[in-house]
Amino acid sequence: MLDLSNITKVFNPGTVNEKIALENINLHVNRGDVICIIGSNGSGKSTLFNIISGTYPVTNGKIIFDEVDITSSPEYRRAMTVGRIFQDPTKGTAANMSIEDNMITAMTKGMKGLRISLNNEKRKMFSELLKPIGLENRLKDNVGLLSGGQRQALTLLMTVMSKPKMILLDEHTAALDPRNAQIVMDLTERYIKEYELTALTVTHNMQFAIDFGNRLIMMDEGSIILDVSGEQKANLTVDELVRRFKDLRKKNFDDDEGLLTD
Repeated sequence: MLDLSNITKVFNPGTVNEKIALENINLHVNRGDVICIIGSNGSGKSTLFNIISGTYPVTNGKIIFDEVDITSSPEYRRAMTVGRIFQDPTKGTAANMSIEDNMITAMTKGMKGLRISLNNEKRKMFSELLKPIGLENRLKDNVGLLSGGQRQALTLLMTVMSKPKMILLDEHTAALDPRNAQIVMDLTERYIKEYELTALTVTHNMQFAIDFGNRLIMMDEGSIILDVSGEQKANLTVDELVRRFKDLRKKNFDDDEGLLTD
C-alpha cells in the first residue's frame, strides 16, 4: 500500500543549523496494517508523518502509495486518501460551525462540483453516527461548545467519514484526561475494524504500543531501528523493548514518558 524508499529529510541544509531529521528510511506498509511507532523525542516520528502527509517535501527518496508515485504530490491531494488526527483536539474541526455542518463538510471532502444538501435524511444518519459519542441530540450546537474529548471523538468520526485509505494518529489521545482518552481509543479500534482502515499511530506509551495493532516500529535519530510484528510483537514486554534499544543504540532510552505502562 505504502512504500517509503531511501527517504531522507534534512532541514536547513548547508547551514550551521543543518539537521538530518530522517535518514534513509525504508518502510513498507501493507493494507490493513495497524502500526504503533515509538521513540524518544526528536527521533523523527512526527517528521515521518509530515513526510507521508505531504506537509514536508522529502530531501531524497521516493514515496509510492497504491502503486502511484506521490513524492511530489501536494498535501491537499494526499489528504483525499490519507487522514491525519493531531494531538490538539481543536485542529480537526471548525469551532464556529455546527456539528452537522462539520459533518457534511467531511462527507463531501474531495467531491469537486458535487454538492450534497443537508436534509432530514442526512441529519438522521449523522445522529446515528454520533450515538457512540453521545452527541446525537446536539447536531445544531457549535463545535466550540464541546469538550476536548468530544471534539477529538468528532474529529475521529469525521476523518473516517471522509473515507481515507490510511489514517495517521499523531498522539491523538495525549492531550485528553484518562477517561476521555480511553473513550477515543475505543472508538479508534472500532472504526479501524468497521472501516477496514490502515493506521499508523505515534505513541510514547510502550505498553500500549505492544498491545495495540499488529506491528511495532521503534525510531531513533531519524532511523527505524526495530520493526516487529505477529508473535514476536505479542511476546514483547516493556523491559524487553528497553533492553533492545540499549543493545541496538548502546545508550539508554532517554524519554521517561516512553516507560509509562498504564
